[in-house]
Amino acid sequence: MMLSVKIEKKLHDFELHTSFTARNGITGIIGPSGCGKSLTLQCIAGLVTPDKGKIMIEEKVFYDSNSKTNIKTRHRNIGYVFQHYALFPHLNVEQNIAFGLKGMDKQDIKDKVSQMLEKVLLKGYEKRYPYELSGGQQQRVALARTLITEPDLLLLDEPFSALDYHVKDLLEQELLHIIKENFTGVVLLVTHNMEEAYRLCDDLLLLHEGQVVQFGQKNAVFRRPENVAAAKIIGCKNILKIDSLKEWDNGIECLVQNTRIWLNPQSLKGRLVTHIGIHDEDIRFVNEENEPNTFPFEVIHTVTGLKQSSVTIRVGSILLHTAVSNNDISRILAKKLNVYLPPEKLFFLVG
Repeated sequence: MMLSVKIEKKLHDFELHTSFTARNGITGIIGPSGCGKSLTLQCIAGLVTPDKGKIMIEEKVFYDSNSKTNIKTRHRNIGYVFQHYALFPHLNVEQNIAFGLKGMDKQDIKDKVSQMLEKVLLKGYEKRYPYELSGGQQQRVALARTLITEPDLLLLDEPFSALDYHVKDLLEQELLHIIKENFTGVVLLVTHNMEEAYRLCDDLLLLHEGQVVQFGQKNAVFRRPENVAAAKIIGCKNILKIDSLKEWDNGIECLVQNTRIWLNPQSLKGRLVTHIGIHDEDIRFVNEENEPNTFPFEVIHTVTGLKQSSVTIRVGSILLHTAVSNNDISRILAKKLNVYLPPEKLFFLVG
């Protein structure tokens, strides 16, 4: 199954221009508030009509501005789980789940609902109403109501935003298990949480101001963002502006605020790179001196976490943010080490 989307939509002073092809599995749509994440889902579902473009899954066209095709929402066979679940408060659990099965034989409906209740671990909750359920249970009802209609495409809009922090991890794994066991098609998951997306998704689509800034397999996107906007979305804390660069046979030398930083040989492919990036967890502290990318440093401040600390350091005029195990923090604060920027962990960015 393959979903193809290439659309444009203008709302007031905001313009959405998004183009991507999603495969079976979970694709995370990530970006800051107001970047067009939910609007993209609404266009795919038919709740909002694009101004231009085409949306199709396999050979089935949902929308095509050229041929004037615009299939109604109820005929697109799309499952949509909204941010706050949109359960019917006057219907109990089994009635909510069965809502999309109108027109079927009553016994068939009863059997399908019973099977779905077992799949989403809600057996025994049939007669309860939404107000009698926890947030996680409401989420499972909403997911069950969607999956029971056997959709071709599943859309999840911030499914964990209404949940308390302490239950999110457990419910993420529950949701992932239910989807993997009961759905084999394309899933689009909207979130603004990079860690959530990394845990749940196979591919990542990064949106910034209505534009796709990067799309691909999650490890590739996270390890090698292509531009400054993508690096910020995935949470890269070290984005350094290049003053000048020089290519050598054995690597690329960059000048950043009077500090020379060495990167491994690579093809710039004509890209007008403007910045260097490195993840905070990739910065190391070493005993070596006078090696490439090894510098003395000054600790600016430290924020201690449960298992690791965020340490901001200064190298020359450059501020760097590092992630350090709490077991190593005393050595670093004692300034008995140098900081090392591994050339293979540094990446170029387009501004």
